[in-house]
Amino acid sequence: MSAAKKKAESKQAEMPVANAVPPVPVAPHAASGSAPEHVVAEVVEAIAHKPFNPKKLGGGLHVRVDRGFLDYASYVIRDRAIPNLADGLKPVQRRILWALHEKDDGRFIKVANVVGHTMQYHPHGDASIGDALVVLANKRYLIEGQGNFGNIFTGDPAAAPRYIECRLTELARTELINDEITDFIPSYDGRNQEPVTLPCKLPLTLMLGTEGIAVGLSARILPHNFPELLEAQIAILQQQPFKCLPDFPTGGLMDARDYQDGKGSVKVRARIKIKDESTVVITEIPPTTTTDSLLASIEDATRKGKLKVKSINDFTSETVEIEIKCPLAVDADKMVDALYAFTECETTISSRIVVIKNNRPVELTVSEVLHENTSQLVAILKRELDLREKQLLDELHYRTLERIFIEERIYKKIELCRTNDAVIAAVYEGFQPFTKELIREIANADVDKLLQVRIRRISLFDIHKHREEMEKTKAELDEVRKNLKNLTKHVVGHLEALLEKYRKQYPRLTTKSARHEEVDAKAVAFKAFKVSYDRETGYVGYKAGGEEFKLECTKFDKLLLVFRDGTYKVTELPEKLFVGQELFYCGLPDREKVFTCAYTDREASYLKRFTFGGTILNKVYGCIPEKSRILYFAPDTPKLLYVRYKPAPHQKVSQQTCDPSQVEVKSPKTLGRQISIKDISSVTAEPTRGWDEKEATTKIVFA
Repeated sequence: MSAAKKKAESKQAEMPVANAVPPVPVAPHAASGSAPEHVVAEVVEAIAHKPFNPKKLGGGLHVRVDRGFLDYASYVIRDRAIPNLADGLKPVQRRILWALHEKDDGRFIKVANVVGHTMQYHPHGDASIGDALVVLANKRYLIEGQGNFGNIFTGDPAAAPRYIECRLTELARTELINDEITDFIPSYDGRNQEPVTLPCKLPLTLMLGTEGIAVGLSARILPHNFPELLEAQIAILQQQPFKCLPDFPTGGLMDARDYQDGKGSVKVRARIKIKDESTVVITEIPPTTTTDSLLASIEDATRKGKLKVKSINDFTSETVEIEIKCPLAVDADKMVDALYAFTECETTISSRIVVIKNNRPVELTVSEVLHENTSQLVAILKRELDLREKQLLDELHYRTLERIFIEERIYKKIELCRTNDAVIAAVYEGFQPFTKELIREIANADVDKLLQVRIRRISLFDIHKHREEMEKTKAELDEVRKNLKNLTKHVVGHLEALLEKYRKQYPRLTTKSARHEEVDAKAVAFKAFKVSYDRETGYVGYKAGGEEFKLECTKFDKLLLVFRDGTYKVTELPEKLFVGQELFYCGLPDREKVFTCAYTDREASYLKRFTFGGTILNKVYGCIPEKSRILYFAPDTPKLLYVRYKPAPHQKVSQQTCDPSQVEVKSPKTLGRQISIKDISSVTAEPTRGWDEKEATTKIVFA
C-alpha cells in the first residue's frame, strides 16, 4: 500500500462523525454482505480513538452486540449445555437417540453411521456427536455398545467410530420412544423433523446425571440409582415419604450428610481393603477420578513426604484393582487413613440441579424433579391409554362393519351399480337396518376400506374366529377403560413391573456409609427446607421469603404457630401459607418443651409457664383467655423478666423485675400468676432502652 493511500485512509479515519447520517437499523444478514457506511465509520472511530468513548458510537453497534450476546447465551443454555426436564436429555443426546430409533432394526449399527445420520439434526461437528454417544453408552441405560467404548475406571478413550457398534436397549425402546405421541419441529436446516422432547417415562434427569457449563450458568446433576428412583415415584403416587441419594458407576463409599435433597454435596471415598499387614488394595474409586489420576495423586503425596509407599501395582481391567505395599514402618491401617487424607481416594462433589423447564432454566431439588417426572409419567400413560382406547374402538367398529358386510351379503348389492356414487350409496343403504349394532356412524373412509376387502377374505371368512378376535378386542378395551378409571393404580403397576424387571440388572454400586445412616434423618433432612415468616405480606412457609423465625425443616416436619391473641395451631409444613400480620411465634412443636408467656386481659396481667402437649393438626387452640393479648412469649425460661408500666397519676413504681422460674409449669389453659393490675407497657427478657438501673425497683413476688 502506498504512503499516499495510507495517509488518505488515516485522514478518513480521523474525520468526525457528528455530521454523519444517523444510524439506520440493518438486517444482520443483508443480501449484499457488506456493512453500511455509518457502521464502518463507527468501528473505525472506535479503533482509532483512544481512550474509547462509547457515547460517540450511538446505539446501533451496542444494540447489535447486546442482542448477539443474548441470543448466543440463550442458545448455549437451552440448546446445548443444560438438559431438559421433560426427558432429561441435552439436544445432542436426544438427536442421537432419535437417529438410533430411525435406523433401529434390532441389530447393532456402526457408530460412524449413527453419527452421520445424527448430523441431519445436529448443527455441530461429528466429534461432539461421537463423544456424546460414547458417554451415553457407558451409562448403560439407553444404548448398548459392542466393541471398545473406553474404560470409565482407567479413563482410556473409545475406539474410532468406524470400529464400534451400538443399538438402543429394550428400556429405551419401550420407555423413551413413541412416534404417535411425539411432537416435532423442523431441524436446523429445515429439511427434516426432529422431536421437541421425547415422551420419556423414566426419571432420566436423575438416572443419567450430567454436567453442563453455559453462559453465566452451570449444572451438575449427580446420577442416582434407577430402582430407587422408581421406588421413590411409587412413594410419591402413594403419598408416602421417600429419599434418594446419588449412585455412581465407579462405586465407592458415600457420606451424604450435606446432600440437602440435591442442593449440597456428597463426600465419596474409594473402597480400600486390607489384604494383609503390609498390603492394601483399592477395589473401587470415587467419581470424577480415574486409576491414572489416583495413582498420580498417590505419587505426588509420596514425593511431598505425606505418604510412605514401598510399591504400587495397577491390575485394573474390567474392575479396579490397585495394590499398594507399605514399608516396614507403616501398617495397613495407617496407610488407609493416609490415603483418605492426602490423595484422591476421598473427593467431595457438589450438586446443583439446573434444568430447562418450559423453555427456561430453573434450579430444582431432587424431590421437585421426581414430582415433575411422576406427573409427566401419569400424563404420558394416560395419553397412551386414550390413544389405545381410540384404536380399539376403531378396530371394533371396522370388525363389526366387516362382519355385517360379509354375513349380510351387502357386497352383492353393488354388483349392479354402474357408478362409484351408486356403489357408495348401495353400501350406506345396506347398513341402514344394522345401525344399532354399530359403535358409531359409518363414514366414507369406512366404505372405502370395505370396498377394498378381497374376494379371498370374503370366501374364507370364519365367523367363529372373528367372534374370538372381537372378544379379545373387547376384553382389551375393558382393561384399558379400567386403567383409565384407576390411573394411579395403573401407573404404580407400570413402575412395579419395571422394578421387577430391572432391579437385579441395576444394583446400587455406591455404598451408603454407616456414618451417613446415623445422621441422615437428623442432619440432611432438616436442611432441605428453610421456613420463614414475612410480616409485611403475612405469609409463612419455605417459599415465603421473609426474615423472621428462620427454621431449617424437613418436608415431614410440622409448624407450631402462636398468634398475638393467644390462639395457636399445629400445621403441616406449608409452601406459602397466609397467616396475617399477628403471628407471634413460629417453631417446631415439642410436647415437653417449656414456654414462658406474659399476657394481659385489660384488668390485670399474668405470667405462666406451660407445655403445649399433644395437639390435633390444624385445630385452633387458645393458651390465654379470650379478649386477652400476649405481652411476652418465648421458649424456655429466662433468668429474669423486665416489666415496665405505662405512666399513670400518683404512680410511684414504673418498672419491676420478676423471676419466671418461680411459676409452676402447667397446661396451656392455666390462668397463671398475676403480675400486676397496672397497665403494662412491655415485658422483655433484656433491659430495654430507657430502663433505669439506678432507679429503685422492686421485684415481683408471686404468692
